[in-house]
Amino acid sequence: MRKPLLYCLFPALGACSLLPRPDPDQAWIELHDKAGNTLQATEVDERPLEDDRYFQVTPGEHALQVRLQFDVDPANVGPDSAGLSRTCLLTLDYDGFDAGRRYRLATGSFGFRPWAQLYDESGNAVARGREGRCGDV
Repeated sequence: MRKPLLYCLFPALGACSLLPRPDPDQAWIELHDKAGNTLQATEVDERPLEDDRYFQVTPGEHALQVRLQFDVDPANVGPDSAGLSRTCLLTLDYDGFDAGRRYRLATGSFGFRPWAQLYDESGNAVARGREGRCGDV
């Protein structure tokens, strides 16, 4: 029983090591989504990213854009309806990124509406995202 568990554990641990080390001269933004959702980093200051798993930005002001895919519960769609999947772009502006600091970008949804919130290292909310386009994005 222990060997199969270990075989499952090692690939999970290896995935963590695939992220680059944070640059101490930049701010690191981790992405946290609700279970069942898919969250991807897409742009910084309207420039596409090469890696959609995180943001790393210079100190100062930046606009971050993420793509969030989430499921809408059938109760929010209508009587006798099936749930549906929704994809939205969210943009978050923050002017206080500090070098060497870690931030957490959390996302989720209420019915059809997505949300995003940026937290600093102390867990304080420092910025809120705004919904952009939803649909085929």
